[in-house]
This record gives sequence, structure tokens and C-alpha cells, in this order.
Amino acid sequence: MSYNFFAFMDRMKYIKRWQLMRSVREENIMEHSQQVAMFAHVLAVINNKIFGGNADAEKAVLYSVYHECGEVMTGDLPTPIKYFNSNIEGAYKNLESEACDKLLQTLPEELRGELTPCIKPDTESLEYKIMKAADRLAAYVKCLEELRCGNNEFAKAKKSIEKDLLGRNMPEVEYFFDNFLKSISLTLDELDGIY
Repeated sequence: MSYNFFAFMDRMKYIKRWQLMRSVREENIMEHSQQVAMFAHVLAVINNKIFGGNADAEKAVLYSVYHECGEVMTGDLPTPIKYFNSNIEGAYKNLESEACDKLLQTLPEELRGELTPCIKPDTESLEYKIMKAADRLAAYVKCLEELRCGNNEFAKAKKSIEKDLLGRNMPEVEYFFDNFLKSISLTLDELDGIY
């Protein structure tokens, strides 16, 4: 018997993000998920090492790796449409949940129990909140990248995402802003210690 789960996961590279925006560089949900995983990992580590928290960094990373997987069936619905009103938002959340259920059926039954918590995580957990902040951080970094290339299409999104991130009252996010974001807008020649 052949199972289709990883064939679907491989298709993440074909799902484009920011579809309603003119982008200097296209981005897909596979590369986005990898960046979110890195950011979630460091946010969990900052939570634990700098602020004395107890985040499970591995769980935050796993949530991140799989956080867009339902989109291989639904596509990436642009944010302004997804959150246009509560009816659309609720219907889309249901659609995403059904897509995740369908994906889980493409795994051998013996593996579903291990992957279900990654694909359908506990949305009340600290690790989920960290993953969601990391997801927004990745979007913020995309805005910085586009603005650095002279694409002002992302100026409003940058302001909105920054307000959202700093309004979450997550000290690990503020620490990331204070210690890492400034260098993201630098060119390769401006980065210290490379050459």
C-alpha cells in the first residue's frame, strides 16, 4: 500500500504566499514554514533562557513545520479575505480543519497518533502562541525584505504586523525585535564579520 501524506507535503513548495501583493521575490509555504520553525525555536529558547519560562522548543518547532500543511488542499487564502468578517473566518477555519483531517487520513493508522498533535495542535498552549508569533515574525521579515528592495506595497502590512506583534505582550518577541531585527534589513556587505 502507498500513502500520500508526504506527496501532499512536497506540494507545499507550489503554494505561493502574498498572492494579492506585488512581490519582488515570491515565497512559498514550504520555505515560510522553515523560517517560522527557526523563529519559533529561538522564541522558545528566549522564553526559557532569558525569561525563565518553560516552553517546549521541540513542540513549537513541530507546530511550525506543519502549521501550513492544510493549505496543500485549500491554497493560501489572502489575509484580507480570510479575516474580512467572522463568517468567512469561521468557514475558513472549518475548511482548514477538514483539510488537516483529510491529510491525516493519508498516513498509516499507526502514525496518525504521533502526527495529529503536530497538524492539529493545542491552540491554548504556550507553544502554539509562540508558533503564531513566529508566523507573524516571518511575515514581518518578508515586509522588511520587500521594503529594502524598494517595494512600498508592503509598508502598510509592516506597520500592521509590527503593532500586532508588539501588542502580544510576549517578552520573547520584544527581545527578538531588540536584538535581531535591525540586522535583517542590512545588505550582505553591511553585515559585520562576514568578510
